[in-house]
Amino acid sequence: MSTTTEAAGPPRTHPAPTERTRSAADRIAGATAIARAVPDGDPYVLYERGDDVFLAAGTAAELVLDPDGLTVSSPAGTRHEPLGTDPLAQVAAALAAVGGTGWQAFGWASFELAHLLHGGELPAGTGTLLHLLLPRHRAHLHPGGADVDTADDAVARSWRDAILGAGPGGPRSGPPVTVDESARAEAYRGSVAAAVAEIAADRFRKVILSRTVPVTEPVDLPATYRHGRAHNTPARSFLLRLGGLEAAGFSPETVVEVAADGTFSTQPLAGTRARSGEPGRDAELSDELRHDPKEIYEHAVSVQVAQDEVSQVSDPDAVVVEEFMRVVERGSVQHLASRVRGRLRPGATAWDALGRLFPAVTASGLPKAPACAAISRHEGARGLYSGAVLTVDHTGALDAALVLRAIYRAQGRTWLRAGAGIVGASTPERELEETREKLRSVSRFLVGEETP
Repeated sequence: MSTTTEAAGPPRTHPAPTERTRSAADRIAGATAIARAVPDGDPYVLYERGDDVFLAAGTAAELVLDPDGLTVSSPAGTRHEPLGTDPLAQVAAALAAVGGTGWQAFGWASFELAHLLHGGELPAGTGTLLHLLLPRHRAHLHPGGADVDTADDAVARSWRDAILGAGPGGPRSGPPVTVDESARAEAYRGSVAAAVAEIAADRFRKVILSRTVPVTEPVDLPATYRHGRAHNTPARSFLLRLGGLEAAGFSPETVVEVAADGTFSTQPLAGTRARSGEPGRDAELSDELRHDPKEIYEHAVSVQVAQDEVSQVSDPDAVVVEEFMRVVERGSVQHLASRVRGRLRPGATAWDALGRLFPAVTASGLPKAPACAAISRHEGARGLYSGAVLTVDHTGALDAALVLRAIYRAQGRTWLRAGAGIVGASTPERELEETREKLRSVSRFLVGEETP
């Protein structure tokens, strides 16, 4: 295994031991150690996708989409474009213009991007809608080793040393962090009851409502990410510092996965039961989940919407539903899961697929437009929660993780957030308990900052 540095001249090869990146835990440890090596204030995005863990840092160029338009910053300067009729097509064109050869971008999209894409009114407090980073430095940790692409020899040495020093042990220790998992419970019960009444009045069929839980003690986010990842089974995971926002999370599902050949899929998860850690009890809960009419309905209507959305950008003959209502374990809970696949129709791109499937039906509701409007009424602007962390590259491939089961930090405030799907059969107390169950995928693994 080798660590390769791309410089102005021929690449330099730096040896590094294979045993430190072979397992998933070792790759996570190495990437987290690199994140710690990024200078304070510099942006970075760590993104785990299957066997691949990426760490992108530094700014070669960046794109920021907000309610006023698209701002593109690159070595050529900074320019601002007013919003056009197809904002994601604007983003795609800007990436192609500034990306250079073999580019790969990393970043995040807020939930409020949904309003821009689907004609809704942006709630008060809406900030950045999409922030993408074209990095100066990138590490790719995989089962065969680690590749570091950078023109900066000092960064190459620093990142190599970080991988070497990560070690196979656990995350850095710190003081325990406690949170009140029942914070704002009464307000949440009231929102659920109001939503059930709106459903009874035929305003929509389903809505996902969430609540925030403040974290008042200092948290070490990289250590929390590594500790939490060791105790979660996510579809994707991420750790980032970008655009004034920090976050670490264990995404239970993807919004969309688009391959370079145009095949794509989405994985709606809806229907939830807790996991106790006792195999016998968890099997009972799984069987209960499979046979609960409310949970089955919630899942089936979500899959129906996902199938309709995939059909709008896919060749009709390529649309299939696979693994229907399979139970998957995601940290402290288990879900009903299905996968809907398609193949991009001629002329369609990965951005079209993202635009059609965003926001995930399992984090918004249905129909999406009135559900998103209800979310704005009950919650205001969500920001990154139920948005996406994503990577996209020059081949046309795009991978977007749904942002749930995460911790967030911005402007001196740290918080958790969790939601539940509300349908006509929902009860406020059960939905409140479901948010507690989901919070435990993160709240049990918070690592406090060490004091000097």
